Order: sequence, then structure tokens, then C-alpha cells
Amino acid sequence: MDLLIPEVGTIIWMLIAAGIVFFILVKWGFPIITRMVDERNEYIDKSLLAAKEANERLAGIQTECDELLKETRAEKARILKEAADRRDEIIAEAENRAKESGEKIIADAREQIRLEKEEALRSLRRQVAELSVQVAERVVLKELSTDDDQLLLIDRMIDDVKTGK
Repeated sequence: MDLLIPEVGTIIWMLIAAGIVFFILVKWGFPIITRMVDERNEYIDKSLLAAKEANERLAGIQTECDELLKETRAEKARILKEAADRRDEIIAEAENRAKESGEKIIADAREQIRLEKEEALRSLRRQVAELSVQVAERVVLKELSTDDDQLLLIDRMIDDVKTGK
């Protein structure tokens, strides 16, 4: 049992050694450990503050991004509306030009038809005049003594006109 019960001298030396170790720790060890713990707490506090600031900036950036996206969508809608308006203007201009061009073509065609009609009437008048002269010439050249001779001459002239002589 001697091993389990220490002697009084050993206990005193153990107390003195423990006191010296405790004194050294209090004098130099605990201040260093306390300073390191305080520095670590400061670092953690700074890191938390930086993280909080980063989250706030991120929220601000997200808000800016949302606003920029809204502005971009509004600009896109405005540009598309302008493009649609311009397209409608171009279509209206093209329709007006086509209508004017069509009206001009129709007017030109009517004028051409009128001129051709006048020319055809002139030609028909000339042919009638020539035919009248030919009829008068034949009547004058031939004496028509009877009504039968006159009817016969008229029938021949009609046949000549039909055949194109």
C-alpha cells in the first residue's frame, strides 16, 4: 500500500513544482493563450462583419440586377414597338406607291384604248368614204335603168364588201 499513499515530502515537492508551473503559466502562458483567444474572437467578428457586408452588397447587386433586367425588358419592348411601327409605315408606303402605280397604269391603258379607238374610228370613216366613192363611181359608170338592175348592183356590192374586195 505504500505505492498508493505518497510520503509527505513528495507531496510538498509536488505542490512546489505545481505552484512553479502554475506561476509560469499565469505569468507567461495564460496571457499568450488569452491574447490568442481574443485575436481569434476579433478575427471571427471581422469575418462575420465582412460576411454580413458581402451579403448586403450581394442583396444590393441582386436589386440592381433586377432593376437592370426590368429596364432591359422595357427597352426591348420599346424597340420591338418601334420596329412594328416602322414596319407598318413601310407597308403603308408600299401600298400607297402600288396604288398610285396601278392608277397610273390604268390611266395610261385607258388613254391608249381611247387613242386606238379614235384611230379605229378614223380608219372606219376612211373605209366608208372609200366605199362610198367606189359605190358612187360604179353607179355613175353604169346606167341603172330599172329597179332590178339597181337591186342586182346593191347585192353585188354587199357581196364584194363581205369578201373584202
